[in-house]
Amino acid sequence: MKIETGSKKWLIRKYQNEDCGQILKLFYDTVHTVNRRDYSEEQVNAWAPGRPDASAWENSLREHYTLVAEDHGKIVGFGDVDGGYLDRLYVHRDHQGEGVASSLVRRLEAHVAAEGHERITVLASVTARPFFERRGYRVEEERTAKRRGVQLKQFLMEKRLPGCAKSRGAAESHKTGGNPGKIRE
Repeated sequence: MKIETGSKKWLIRKYQNEDCGQILKLFYDTVHTVNRRDYSEEQVNAWAPGRPDASAWENSLREHYTLVAEDHGKIVGFGDVDGGYLDRLYVHRDHQGEGVASSLVRRLEAHVAAEGHERITVLASVTARPFFERRGYRVEEERTAKRRGVQLKQFLMEKRLPGCAKSRGAAESHKTGGNPGKIRE
């Protein structure tokens, strides 16, 4: 599926195993540049260490419904959902504000709705909170996550999805735990 926003074009597609290396680099670079506005160096180092567990990431991205945004063969964003929980959403620092995240979230929300979930939840960073609020998510609770012994502020946010009535299971289960970008093994 091809997405056009202004003069920018992205291909939004499902994750493939060979994407993992680009995704890990994008994740690290985004946290250490974009999220650095709102978090200390100690916090971003705890959140996105230099040597992530590539195998755990690959397994998690493959098990979840994961989409990537690609521009001329380069991954410029990615996001994934696990049931009714939006686990990760990251956009390359050079593509912030261009609609990449909105394009990904629109499709991830549609997937969650198609599975019959009434709502979608996310544990959002300080940086991501305004983006999600503009998309209709409400803060349910402010939390403090602990990564490698370092505290990080985050927000449990939720959005009701139109036309869904099947299940609340996965979204409700994530209200009791998890962290933004958490890798499930």
